[in-house]
Amino acid sequence: MTGQNVQIGWDAARQANQENWEDRVPLHETAYGLDAFDDPDHLSDVVRHDVAVLKPFLLSSSLSGLDLCHLQCHIGTDTVSLARAGARVTGVDFSPSALGVASALANRVGLAARWVETDVLDARSAVDGDFDVVYTSIGTITWLQDLDRWAAQISGLLRAGGTFFIRDGHPALYALDENAPDLTTRYPYFGDGRAQQWDEESTYVGDGKVAHPRTYEWPHPLSEILGALLGAGLRLLHFDEGRMLPWQFSDRMVEVPGGYAWPEAERNLLPCTYTIIARKD
Repeated sequence: MTGQNVQIGWDAARQANQENWEDRVPLHETAYGLDAFDDPDHLSDVVRHDVAVLKPFLLSSSLSGLDLCHLQCHIGTDTVSLARAGARVTGVDFSPSALGVASALANRVGLAARWVETDVLDARSAVDGDFDVVYTSIGTITWLQDLDRWAAQISGLLRAGGTFFIRDGHPALYALDENAPDLTTRYPYFGDGRAQQWDEESTYVGDGKVAHPRTYEWPHPLSEILGALLGAGLRLLHFDEGRMLPWQFSDRMVEVPGGYAWPEAERNLLPCTYTIIARKD
C-alpha cells in the first residue's frame, strides 16, 4: 500500500530505507550523467542554484577555502560541485555504495574530498572537525524521524559564525496526491509520530527497479523544521519558497530551465521548495 501511515521504530525504518538507497546507487550512477563532470567547469544544477543563493549570506561572500560538510550527500555529484565552487568538502551518507561512487567520481576528476559513512543523526560524533558551512539539499529530511536531533548535529558541526543551508521539497507539496488530475491534498502536512510507508520499485530518476521497494518517510511541517533549527541555537538569516523542483514530482509537471514545475496556470498556487539559511553565532 502506498502512503499508509504506520507505527514503526526508527531502527527498522532506517534499515529498510538503507536497503532501498543501496539499491538506487547503480541506477543513479547511470541516470545522473556522471560523464558530464569530465568537463572541469561542470556543476550540478542543484549546486549552481544553491550557491548563487548562499553566497550573499557567507561572511566571506565565497565558498573558496571554506570547510563544508554536506549531509546526506548520496553519490556525491553535489559534493563534487561544491568542491569545484571552492570549498574543502566532507560528504556524509549512510550508504556505503553511494560513498564508493562518490569517492570514485572525485578521484576521477581530480578533486579532494573526504567521505564519512554514518547516519546523519549521528554526524557530530562520526565526523572529525568543525565547519564553516553545513549544507543539505534536496529531498533529505523526510527520511528523518527526529528533527531536534538533526538540528543538534548541524549546530554541533558548525563553527561559531558558520552557516547552514537547506533547500528541500516543500511539505505542502508532499501532502499532495501526485497522481491526481489537479492539486489535491491526500497526505498529512502535520506529523503525528507515525511514518508514511511507501512501496515503489522505481526511483525519482532513471530506469530499472529496486529489489527493496519499501521505504518510510515522516511529514515535517515548516513550523517543525524552523523550530528545530531555532531550538538548536541557530539564527535565521533567510527564508524563501520556490516554484521549481530539480526532479519530476508528478507526471503533470512540465520541464522548465533547471528542473520541473506545475503547468503555468497552477504555478502560483502552491510552493514546490523552501530554502532556509541560518547562522551559528
